[in-house]
Amino acid sequence: MAALQDANVPFLIGGAYVVEVYAGVSRRSKDFDLYVCPYHVDAAIDALARSGYKTEKTFPHWLAKAGRGREYIDLIFRAGNGLCEVDDSWFERAQDGELLGLKVKLCAPEEMIWMKAYIMERERFDGADIAHILRSCAEKLDWPHLLRRFGPDWRVLLTHLALFGYIYPSERGKIPTAVMSDLVARLRKEVPAAGRKRLCRGTLLSRKQYLVDVEEWGFRDARLERRVHMDAKDIAHWTKAIAKEAK
Repeated sequence: MAALQDANVPFLIGGAYVVEVYAGVSRRSKDFDLYVCPYHVDAAIDALARSGYKTEKTFPHWLAKAGRGREYIDLIFRAGNGLCEVDDSWFERAQDGELLGLKVKLCAPEEMIWMKAYIMERERFDGADIAHILRSCAEKLDWPHLLRRFGPDWRVLLTHLALFGYIYPSERGKIPTAVMSDLVARLRKEVPAAGRKRLCRGTLLSRKQYLVDVEEWGFRDARLERRVHMDAKDIAHWTKAIAKEAK
């Protein structure tokens, strides 16, 4: 963090540390998540390299890494599905914090919910983090902003809110009635998708579990939509890493 501050590279703290700050849930993590804008990634890599870290742009569409000894840092600038790009508004909405004697900025809870909402892998599901953040922060959230963040993926948000009500029956009132009513009304207004192109958005939730849909069953991969910051090369690289990470 000091190396990035000395190099004037803006960053935000996210990941397990922020979940602990907002939700009071502590867990051991193998790395430390820092969020940067895409146009600051190279400057961040250079600053850490000069400080003795071994660096790499692991996945050019969303993630760089830095390591030194047992210290590992993830430099995140989008979600692995090509959505949730870190932009200036993340910094405008960030909360002040202090860590190890340094004044820092923390990712806002709305952005953490948005980023984590799409992580539904077979081996990892971040829904518990979202439920815990909602339990602690729901009454203070900027709900209009959160709805805008999800945009066309509002069903994903509705799914997590419905789960929250199941997990915490006594806490359902923390979710504004107007938000739930709006999302449920959208659901009711939807018309059958007959005649539309066969699209699979499952690949935005899991890079592995819906490969059969796009590789064998003829569904179009939603990661190729214009709003997603991925191309065929990125998808191939991201998919190839599944086998490597399983070893």
